[in-house]
Amino acid sequence: MGKSIQIGEYTFKTQKEAIEFFKVILNSYQKGEELNNSDFESVFNLLKNHPESDRKIGCGIKKIVVENGGYNYNCFHLVRQDSSKEDFSYRKCITGEPNEFTLFSQACRKAVENDLKEIKQKYFRENSKNGLVKCQDTSELINFDNSHVDHRQPNTFSVIVDRFVELNRIDLLTVEYDKIENYGHRLKDKKLEKEFRDYHAEKANLRVVNKQRNLSRSYQARINRQQKDLKIE
Repeated sequence: MGKSIQIGEYTFKTQKEAIEFFKVILNSYQKGEELNNSDFESVFNLLKNHPESDRKIGCGIKKIVVENGGYNYNCFHLVRQDSSKEDFSYRKCITGEPNEFTLFSQACRKAVENDLKEIKQKYFRENSKNGLVKCQDTSELINFDNSHVDHRQPNTFSVIVDRFVELNRIDLLTVEYDKIENYGHRLKDKKLEKEFRDYHAEKANLRVVNKQRNLSRSYQARINRQQKDLKIE
């Protein structure tokens, strides 16, 4: 069994348990909402574990809010006493610096970010009534802010990245990245970036779904396309 993790007043048996705890807090807020006092204390204690906590905290934290951090996902944003703002990854606070595959996967997601945005915008443009569309998983009505593009199992995004790495025999230790301001990395090799975009467009079966939906499962089995799957053109 892994070593337990102490964050503030809470003790978690595993990293996964800690991640799920803070994921619930994040998903309980709408974009633009400020954390209440109890959640602020929990998340601030979490922030202290970030590899760059001193720089992140800076002159002190005035409040923490939930905002979109890229990739169509919400994340925690801190607002300092001098009103400067910056986002941070709750997962990095728990797991530390990302490993090579995670870093490559993040850069791959950045490579297809605009493709996924276009898919979502097109689906709403063609299907929305009064700003609402049907979730393609549950059929419930969702708005633009409460939806995101899901990679239908078993071809989850991580599976697509893993297969791309294997097929192209990529040595992840040699991949170079460009830092994007304070959030994420982009592949420096633009040829490799385009190759991944093309591979992703071929393999991804996409749905516009409620963003609360659990996307953590992934399986390696091959699947048949369904008529309602969305494709990148």
